[in-house]
Amino acid sequence: MFLKTIILRNFKNFTESQHELSPKINAFVGKNGVGKTNILDAVHYLALTKSYLNYSDIQNINFDADFFSIEGLFEKDNHEDVIFCGVQQDRGKIFKKNSKQYDRISEHIGNYPLVMISPYDIDLIKDGSETRRRFIDNIISQSNKEYLYDLMRYNRILVQRNSLLKYFFQNNTFDAASLEIYDEELINLGNKIHASRKSFTWEFVPIFREYYKFISQGNEEVNIKYESQLNDNSLDDLLKSNLQKDRSAQYSTTGIHKDDLSFEILNYPVKKFGSQGQQKSYLIALKLAKLDVIKNMLGITPLLLLDDIFDKLDESRVEQLIKLVNEERFGQIFITDTHPERTENIVKKINSESKIFRL
Repeated sequence: MFLKTIILRNFKNFTESQHELSPKINAFVGKNGVGKTNILDAVHYLALTKSYLNYSDIQNINFDADFFSIEGLFEKDNHEDVIFCGVQQDRGKIFKKNSKQYDRISEHIGNYPLVMISPYDIDLIKDGSETRRRFIDNIISQSNKEYLYDLMRYNRILVQRNSLLKYFFQNNTFDAASLEIYDEELINLGNKIHASRKSFTWEFVPIFREYYKFISQGNEEVNIKYESQLNDNSLDDLLKSNLQKDRSAQYSTTGIHKDDLSFEILNYPVKKFGSQGQQKSYLIALKLAKLDVIKNMLGITPLLLLDDIFDKLDESRVEQLIKLVNEERFGQIFITDTHPERTENIVKKINSESKIFRL
Protein backbone atom coordinates (compact mmCIF):
# COMPACT_ATOMS: atom_id res chain seq x y z
CA MET A 1 0.00 0.00 0.00
CA PHE A 2 1.25 3.50 -0.81
CA LEU A 3 0.04 7.02 -1.57
CA LYS A 4 0.66 7.93 -5.23
CA THR A 5 -0.62 11.51 -5.35
CA ILE A 6 -1.76 14.15 -2.89
CA ILE A 7 -3.55 17.44 -3.67
CA LEU A 8 -4.05 20.18 -1.08
CA ARG A 9 -6.43 23.13 -1.48
CA ASN A 10 -6.58 25.92 1.09
CA PHE A 11 -5.01 23.63 3.69
CA LYS A 12 -3.08 25.62 6.29
CA ASN A 13 -0.42 27.69 4.45
CA PHE A 14 -1.13 26.10 1.03
CA THR A 15 -3.65 27.58 -1.41
CA GLU A 16 -3.03 24.75 -3.86
CA SER A 17 -0.29 22.12 -3.92
CA GLN A 18 0.06 18.80 -5.72
CA HIS A 19 2.74 16.14 -5.39
CA GLU A 20 3.40 12.92 -7.30
CA LEU A 21 4.98 10.63 -4.74
CA SER A 22 7.51 7.81 -4.66
CA PRO A 23 6.23 4.46 -3.37
CA LYS A 24 9.24 4.33 -1.01
CA ILE A 25 11.02 7.52 0.21
CA ASN A 26 9.57 11.05 0.02
CA ALA A 27 11.60 13.84 1.60
CA PHE A 28 10.26 17.39 2.01
CA VAL A 29 13.00 19.88 2.75
CA GLY A 30 13.05 23.61 3.37
CA LYS A 31 13.24 26.30 6.01
CA ASN A 32 10.96 26.38 9.03
CA GLY A 33 7.49 27.71 8.23
CA VAL A 34 7.27 26.64 4.58
CA GLY A 35 4.77 23.86 5.28
CA LYS A 36 6.78 20.63 5.42
CA THR A 37 4.94 19.33 8.47
CA ASN A 38 1.63 20.48 7.00
CA ILE A 39 2.05 18.07 4.08
CA LEU A 40 2.65 15.20 6.50
CA ASP A 41 -0.41 16.30 8.45
CA ALA A 42 -2.45 16.18 5.23
CA VAL A 43 -1.30 12.59 4.68
CA HIS A 44 -2.37 11.88 8.26
CA TYR A 45 -5.85 13.27 7.45
CA LEU A 46 -6.20 10.96 4.45
CA ALA A 47 -5.25 7.91 6.50
CA LEU A 48 -6.89 8.62 9.86
CA THR A 49 -9.53 11.28 9.03
CA LYS A 50 -8.06 13.93 11.31
CA SER A 51 -5.05 16.11 12.00
CA TYR A 52 -2.09 14.87 14.00
CA LEU A 53 -1.43 18.35 15.31
CA ASN A 54 -4.72 20.23 15.65
CA TYR A 55 -7.95 18.91 17.12
CA SER A 56 -10.00 21.59 15.34
CA ASP A 57 -10.65 20.94 11.64
CA ILE A 58 -11.75 24.53 11.09
CA GLN A 59 -8.41 25.91 12.27
CA ASN A 60 -6.67 24.09 9.42
CA ILE A 61 -8.46 26.21 6.79
CA ASN A 62 -6.24 28.76 5.04
CA PHE A 63 -6.85 32.28 6.39
CA ASP A 64 -8.04 33.55 3.00
CA ALA A 65 -10.58 30.77 2.40
CA ASP A 66 -13.73 29.25 3.90
CA PHE A 67 -12.86 25.60 3.20
CA PHE A 68 -10.01 23.18 2.71
CA SER A 69 -9.81 19.89 0.85
CA ILE A 70 -7.27 17.09 0.66
CA GLU A 71 -7.39 14.47 -2.06
CA GLY A 72 -5.16 11.43 -2.32
CA LEU A 73 -4.75 8.49 -4.67
CA PHE A 74 -3.81 5.28 -2.84
CA GLU A 75 -2.65 2.07 -4.46
CA LYS A 76 -3.52 -1.00 -2.43
CA ASP A 77 -3.62 -4.63 -3.56
CA ASN A 78 -3.17 -3.53 -7.22
CA HIS A 79 -6.25 -1.33 -6.92
CA GLU A 80 -6.47 2.47 -6.83
CA ASP A 81 -8.72 4.41 -4.43
CA VAL A 82 -9.35 8.14 -4.39
CA ILE A 83 -9.76 9.47 -0.84
CA PHE A 84 -11.25 12.92 -0.32
CA CYS A 85 -11.48 14.98 2.86
CA GLY A 86 -13.26 18.34 2.85
CA VAL A 87 -13.94 20.81 5.65
CA GLN A 88 -16.07 23.92 5.19
CA GLN A 89 -16.87 26.70 7.63
CA ASP A 90 -20.17 25.98 9.44
CA ARG A 91 -20.72 22.73 7.48
CA GLY A 92 -18.37 20.30 9.18
CA LYS A 93 -16.30 17.57 7.56
CA ILE A 94 -17.07 15.16 4.75
CA PHE A 95 -15.01 12.10 3.90
CA LYS A 96 -15.30 10.13 0.67
CA LYS A 97 -13.82 7.02 -0.90
CA ASN A 98 -14.09 6.87 -4.68
CA SER A 99 -16.70 9.69 -4.60
CA LYS A 100 -18.92 7.82 -2.11
CA GLN A 101 -19.36 9.51 1.25
CA TYR A 102 -18.96 7.40 4.37
CA ASP A 103 -22.06 7.01 6.53
CA ARG A 104 -19.70 7.14 9.50
CA ILE A 105 -16.23 8.62 9.11
CA SER A 106 -14.93 6.08 11.62
CA GLU A 107 -15.53 3.36 8.98
CA HIS A 108 -12.41 4.64 7.20
CA ILE A 109 -10.08 4.00 10.14
CA GLY A 110 -7.74 1.06 9.52
CA ASN A 111 -8.04 0.98 5.74
CA TYR A 112 -4.81 2.94 5.22
CA PRO A 113 -2.79 2.60 8.45
CA LEU A 114 -0.17 5.18 9.34
CA VAL A 115 2.43 5.87 12.01
CA MET A 116 3.90 9.33 12.56
CA ILE A 117 7.03 10.19 14.55
CA SER A 118 7.15 13.87 15.49
CA PRO A 119 8.85 16.26 17.94
CA TYR A 120 5.40 16.59 19.54
CA ASP A 121 5.62 12.95 20.65
CA ILE A 122 7.38 14.13 23.80
CA ASP A 123 3.84 14.78 25.05
CA LEU A 124 3.51 11.01 25.43
CA ILE A 125 6.07 11.20 28.22
CA LYS A 126 5.40 14.67 29.62
CA ASP A 127 1.59 14.93 29.49
CA GLY A 128 -1.11 13.24 31.52
CA SER A 129 -2.75 9.84 31.13
CA GLU A 130 -5.20 10.97 28.42
CA THR A 131 -2.35 11.32 25.91
CA ARG A 132 -1.11 7.78 26.58
CA ARG A 133 -4.63 6.34 26.43
CA ARG A 134 -5.03 8.01 23.05
CA PHE A 135 -1.79 6.34 21.93
CA ILE A 136 -2.96 2.84 22.82
CA ASP A 137 -6.49 3.47 21.50
CA ASN A 138 -5.13 4.71 18.17
CA ILE A 139 -3.16 1.52 17.63
CA ILE A 140 -5.95 -0.89 18.52
CA SER A 141 -8.59 1.12 16.64
CA GLN A 142 -6.65 0.97 13.37
CA SER A 143 -6.86 -2.81 13.43
CA ASN A 144 -10.08 -3.49 15.35
CA LYS A 145 -13.24 -1.68 14.28
CA GLU A 146 -15.28 -3.28 17.09
CA TYR A 147 -12.88 -1.81 19.65
CA LEU A 148 -13.27 1.64 18.11
CA TYR A 149 -17.07 1.45 18.21
CA ASP A 150 -17.01 0.12 21.80
CA LEU A 151 -14.73 2.98 22.84
CA MET A 152 -16.92 5.61 21.17
CA ARG A 153 -20.01 4.10 22.82
CA TYR A 154 -18.30 3.94 26.22
CA ASN A 155 -17.38 7.62 26.02
CA ARG A 156 -20.94 8.60 25.08
CA ILE A 157 -22.41 6.59 27.98
CA LEU A 158 -19.81 8.11 30.32
CA VAL A 159 -20.89 11.63 29.37
CA GLN A 160 -24.52 10.71 29.97
CA ARG A 161 -23.73 9.12 33.35
CA ASN A 162 -21.76 12.19 34.41
CA SER A 163 -24.63 14.47 33.37
CA LEU A 164 -27.02 12.39 35.48
CA LEU A 165 -24.70 12.54 38.50
CA LYS A 166 -24.51 16.31 38.11
CA TYR A 167 -28.32 16.52 37.87
CA PHE A 168 -28.69 14.46 41.05
CA PHE A 169 -26.28 16.74 42.91
CA GLN A 170 -27.78 20.03 41.74
CA ASN A 171 -31.36 18.93 42.45
CA ASN A 172 -30.62 17.10 45.70
CA THR A 173 -32.19 13.89 44.39
CA PHE A 174 -31.15 10.34 43.45
CA ASP A 175 -32.59 7.55 41.31
CA ALA A 176 -30.61 4.31 41.52
CA ALA A 177 -32.58 2.63 38.74
CA SER A 178 -31.72 5.39 36.24
CA LEU A 179 -28.03 5.18 37.11
CA GLU A 180 -27.98 1.38 36.80
CA ILE A 181 -29.03 1.64 33.16
CA TYR A 182 -25.80 3.45 32.38
CA ASP A 183 -23.75 1.29 34.76
CA GLU A 184 -24.75 -1.94 33.00
CA GLU A 185 -23.56 -0.69 29.63
CA LEU A 186 -20.38 0.85 31.06
CA ILE A 187 -19.52 -2.47 32.69
CA ASN A 188 -20.07 -4.44 29.49
CA LEU A 189 -18.09 -2.04 27.32
CA GLY A 190 -15.42 -1.34 29.93
CA ASN A 191 -14.63 -5.02 30.41
CA LYS A 192 -14.20 -5.53 26.65
CA ILE A 193 -11.97 -2.46 26.28
CA HIS A 194 -9.86 -3.46 29.28
CA ALA A 195 -9.34 -6.97 27.89
CA SER A 196 -8.25 -5.55 24.51
CA ARG A 197 -5.81 -3.10 26.10
CA LYS A 198 -4.32 -5.80 28.33
CA SER A 199 -3.86 -8.19 25.42
CA PHE A 200 -2.34 -5.43 23.31
CA THR A 201 0.21 -4.56 26.00
CA TRP A 202 1.41 -8.17 26.24
CA GLU A 203 2.09 -8.19 22.50
CA PHE A 204 3.48 -4.66 22.27
CA VAL A 205 6.06 -4.52 25.07
CA PRO A 206 8.53 -7.18 23.77
CA ILE A 207 8.57 -5.55 20.32
CA PHE A 208 9.11 -2.14 21.88
CA ARG A 209 12.04 -3.44 23.96
CA GLU A 210 13.78 -4.85 20.88
CA TYR A 211 13.49 -1.56 19.00
CA TYR A 212 14.75 0.44 21.96
CA LYS A 213 17.77 -1.83 22.36
CA PHE A 214 18.64 -1.51 18.67
CA ILE A 215 18.22 2.28 18.43
CA SER A 216 20.01 3.15 21.67
CA GLN A 217 22.68 0.44 21.34
CA GLY A 218 22.37 0.27 25.09
CA ASN A 219 21.62 -2.42 27.62
CA GLU A 220 19.45 -0.46 30.04
CA GLU A 221 16.20 -2.23 30.78
CA VAL A 222 12.99 -0.53 29.63
CA ASN A 223 9.41 -1.49 30.30
CA ILE A 224 5.80 -0.41 29.85
CA LYS A 225 3.15 -1.27 32.43
CA TYR A 226 -0.57 -1.09 31.77
CA GLU A 227 -2.15 0.58 34.79
CA SER A 228 -5.88 0.08 35.21
CA GLN A 229 -8.29 0.03 38.13
CA LEU A 230 -9.74 -3.07 36.45
CA ASN A 231 -6.50 -5.01 36.84
CA ASP A 232 -7.43 -5.87 40.43
CA ASN A 233 -11.16 -5.13 40.65
CA SER A 234 -14.26 -5.66 38.52
CA LEU A 235 -15.86 -2.51 37.12
CA ASP A 236 -19.12 -3.59 38.73
CA ASP A 237 -17.51 -3.55 42.20
CA LEU A 238 -15.69 -0.29 41.48
CA LEU A 239 -18.87 1.53 40.47
CA LYS A 240 -20.71 0.28 43.54
CA SER A 241 -17.94 1.02 46.04
CA ASN A 242 -17.33 4.51 44.62
CA LEU A 243 -20.97 5.55 44.24
CA GLN A 244 -20.92 8.09 47.07
CA LYS A 245 -17.63 9.52 45.81
CA ASP A 246 -19.11 9.83 42.30
CA ARG A 247 -22.21 11.59 43.64
CA SER A 248 -20.08 14.11 45.53
CA ALA A 249 -17.67 14.66 42.65
CA GLN A 250 -20.53 14.80 40.08
CA TYR A 251 -18.60 12.59 37.67
CA SER A 252 -17.46 8.96 37.33
CA THR A 253 -14.23 8.53 39.27
CA THR A 254 -13.55 4.92 38.22
CA GLY A 255 -13.40 3.06 34.92
CA ILE A 256 -11.20 2.47 31.90
CA HIS A 257 -11.19 6.23 31.24
CA LYS A 258 -8.67 6.40 34.12
CA ASP A 259 -6.25 3.87 32.55
CA ASP A 260 -2.62 4.81 31.96
CA LEU A 261 0.67 3.45 30.64
CA SER A 262 3.71 3.62 32.89
CA PHE A 263 6.88 4.25 30.86
CA GLU A 264 9.93 2.98 32.74
CA ILE A 265 13.69 2.78 32.33
CA LEU A 266 15.74 0.79 34.85
CA ASN A 267 12.49 0.47 36.87
CA TYR A 268 12.15 4.26 37.18
CA PRO A 269 9.83 6.66 35.30
CA VAL A 270 11.49 7.69 32.05
CA LYS A 271 9.87 11.14 32.50
CA LYS A 272 12.02 11.84 35.56
CA PHE A 273 15.08 9.65 35.15
CA GLY A 274 15.56 9.25 31.40
CA SER A 275 18.17 11.44 29.69
CA GLN A 276 17.18 13.43 26.63
CA GLY A 277 18.76 10.79 24.38
CA GLN A 278 17.04 7.97 26.24
CA GLN A 279 13.68 9.70 25.97
CA LYS A 280 14.13 10.23 22.23
CA SER A 281 15.08 6.58 21.74
CA TYR A 282 12.11 5.57 23.90
CA LEU A 283 9.66 7.54 21.77
CA ILE A 284 11.01 6.29 18.44
CA ALA A 285 10.91 2.71 19.72
CA LEU A 286 7.28 3.24 20.80
CA LYS A 287 6.30 4.37 17.33
CA LEU A 288 8.21 1.68 15.43
CA ALA A 289 6.70 -0.97 17.68
CA LYS A 290 3.33 0.57 16.90
CA LEU A 291 4.03 0.12 13.18
CA ASP A 292 4.98 -3.53 13.67
CA VAL A 293 1.90 -4.34 15.73
CA ILE A 294 -0.48 -2.70 13.24
CA LYS A 295 1.26 -4.52 10.38
CA ASN A 296 0.88 -7.84 12.21
CA MET A 297 -2.78 -7.18 12.96
CA LEU A 298 -3.84 -5.95 9.52
CA GLY A 299 -1.37 -7.59 7.17
CA ILE A 300 -0.75 -4.12 5.73
CA THR A 301 2.47 -2.12 6.15
CA PRO A 302 1.55 1.34 7.52
CA LEU A 303 2.91 4.53 6.03
CA LEU A 304 5.76 5.89 8.18
CA LEU A 305 6.01 9.67 8.64
CA LEU A 306 9.24 11.05 10.12
CA ASP A 307 8.76 14.72 10.96
CA ASP A 308 11.97 16.63 11.67
CA ILE A 309 13.43 13.85 13.82
CA PHE A 310 16.97 13.74 12.41
CA ASP A 311 17.60 17.18 13.90
CA LYS A 312 16.80 15.74 17.33
CA LEU A 313 19.08 12.69 17.19
CA ASP A 314 22.82 12.24 17.54
CA GLU A 315 24.75 10.67 14.68
CA SER A 316 24.79 7.14 16.08
CA ARG A 317 21.02 7.07 16.52
CA VAL A 318 20.51 8.45 13.01
CA GLU A 319 22.69 5.64 11.64
CA GLN A 320 20.69 3.04 13.56
CA LEU A 321 17.41 4.46 12.29
CA ILE A 322 18.71 4.41 8.70
CA LYS A 323 19.61 0.74 9.12
CA LEU A 324 16.07 0.05 10.26
CA VAL A 325 14.26 1.81 7.44
CA ASN A 326 16.50 0.01 4.96
CA GLU A 327 14.85 -3.24 5.98
CA GLU A 328 11.98 -4.65 3.96
CA ARG A 329 9.60 -4.47 6.93
CA PHE A 330 9.00 -0.78 6.10
CA GLY A 331 6.86 0.50 3.25
CA GLN A 332 6.36 4.08 2.08
CA ILE A 333 8.24 6.67 4.15
CA PHE A 334 7.81 10.45 4.39
CA ILE A 335 10.61 12.61 5.81
CA THR A 336 10.81 16.33 6.62
CA ASP A 337 14.05 18.18 7.33
CA THR A 338 15.40 21.72 7.39
CA HIS A 339 18.79 20.65 6.00
CA PRO A 340 18.65 19.55 2.33
CA GLU A 341 22.23 18.28 2.29
CA ARG A 342 21.70 16.12 5.36
CA THR A 343 18.52 14.69 3.87
CA GLU A 344 20.26 13.90 0.58
CA ASN A 345 23.02 12.07 2.46
CA ILE A 346 20.48 10.12 4.50
CA VAL A 347 18.43 9.21 1.43
CA LYS A 348 21.57 8.03 -0.41
CA LYS A 349 22.18 5.54 2.39
CA ILE A 350 18.69 4.09 2.03
CA ASN A 351 18.54 1.56 -0.79
CA SER A 352 15.12 2.55 -2.09
CA GLU A 353 13.49 4.65 -4.77
CA SER A 354 13.21 8.24 -3.53
CA LYS A 355 12.03 11.74 -4.29
CA ILE A 356 13.16 14.97 -2.65
CA PHE A 357 10.78 17.94 -2.70
CA ARG A 358 12.24 21.37 -1.99
CA LEU A 359 9.63 23.74 -0.52
